[in-house]
Amino acid sequence: MGYKLQISEAADSDITHAIAYYEHIRKGLSIDFELCLEEGYADILRTPLGYQYRYEEVRVKFIRRFPFGIHYLVEGTDIYVLSVFHTSQNPKKWTNRLSSE
Repeated sequence: MGYKLQISEAADSDITHAIAYYEHIRKGLSIDFELCLEEGYADILRTPLGYQYRYEEVRVKFIRRFPFGIHYLVEGTDIYVLSVFHTSQNPKKWTNRLSSE
């Protein structure tokens, strides 16, 4: 079954902030983050139902090497990325998005 990945504006904003942060920490580190994020997306597309439920119908795939989780919903063949969220942040910050998505 071919799945289609869709990234929400909020998740895109999360990613943009993380990239800027890692580039500020060390030149080129943002590239490593992006590669690990892409690897996470590929894993999700391969086995979207293979990751644990975290909040109601929302699943999470943790990114290798970085303390971030890709939070997503699967609806049919569509995968909606709701957030790319740092594991130390309060989950209420992003779960509020569930009511607005």
